[in-house]
Amino acid sequence: MFEEGTKLKEKYGANHVFDFSLGNPNLEPPSSFYQALTHVLEEKGFGHHMYMSNAGYHTTRDSVAHYLSQEHGLPITCDDVVMTCGAAGALNVIFKAILDPGDEVVVPSPYFPEYCFYVDNHGGIARFAETRSDFTLDLEAIDQSITEKTKAVLINSPNNPTGQVYSEETLRELGRILTAASRKQNHVIYLISDEPYRKIVYDGTCVPSVFRTYKNSIVATSYSKDLSLAGERIGYLALHPETQFKEELISAMIWANRILGFVNAPALMQRVVKYIQGKHVDIELYRKKRDVLCQNLSEYGYDFIYPKGAFYIFPRSPIPDDLAFVKALQGENILTVPGSGFGKPGHFRIAFCVDDSTIKGALPGFKRVAQRFGLGR
Repeated sequence: MFEEGTKLKEKYGANHVFDFSLGNPNLEPPSSFYQALTHVLEEKGFGHHMYMSNAGYHTTRDSVAHYLSQEHGLPITCDDVVMTCGAAGALNVIFKAILDPGDEVVVPSPYFPEYCFYVDNHGGIARFAETRSDFTLDLEAIDQSITEKTKAVLINSPNNPTGQVYSEETLRELGRILTAASRKQNHVIYLISDEPYRKIVYDGTCVPSVFRTYKNSIVATSYSKDLSLAGERIGYLALHPETQFKEELISAMIWANRILGFVNAPALMQRVVKYIQGKHVDIELYRKKRDVLCQNLSEYGYDFIYPKGAFYIFPRSPIPDDLAFVKALQGENILTVPGSGFGKPGHFRIAFCVDDSTIKGALPGFKRVAQRFGLGR
């Protein structure tokens, strides 16, 4: 869809194409980022651009650990943190460390499509568990998906593509399920939480700590979304300080960071982010975009769950063939993504991390297509 958007923009002009296909943050990083960047660039010293430990700079990991300790209420140290090339790098490092060929990872559906490839990269098999109608976790479905080959459950909250946030009660029950399943299967089943949207939440929503609900948990995250640094490829993974086999696990992840070709996270960005832990873009700007789009889509008759976080809306397609419906929107120069790609046919994803003018310009087209398919009557 991204490539299709490029073609349409060349044909009709960028102002006449309304691209909601890619979760590429359109907000500029906050001023704190530029202040930290300027400070780092002016720092004097030797070896700022040399190799460091494959886990990352000690000072950066210490800064991350201090922030996480406050956020999760646990004594997290720099030895529990590995700096990575974004959340994608973190997930690949995790799977390389924990998976043997044929091991399974349970993934609630809908899901970020690349999860399947990350698992497959390291000989694993993704098994999918359906979510409920509001895209909250179906714990029974997850429990039934666990087998003797299950090595991990991978969740994403706030969720891409739905914007759903899982409750603390749900995560606690999931922790109990995984504790019992680990005992039954006689091996640890890890809970991996992919959290690049953790700070992008609305209406007072709180994203619970997986560390507080299950000790064999691992967080993968990045600064791509909350600081709008997607192109800088900087993130980290963190382990619960009481994770079983923690020393072996963290050693495997540090080694995996090297042998997968990442070697280490970008040195310049490591030095920058240590100064801006907890900072983020103005989330209120995303909330306003969400509200304008949701209000109008609702008036046009689209059926969707109001997103609590991230910057996506995942409406139901008015016809079973979501690809055909996305094609109809494309006829109005509106680019969205079929739900089939996220493991949920009959839906489509709208990424609203776009200019306000894109949202405003697309509304008449959304309305015309809604009317064509009998919505809002």
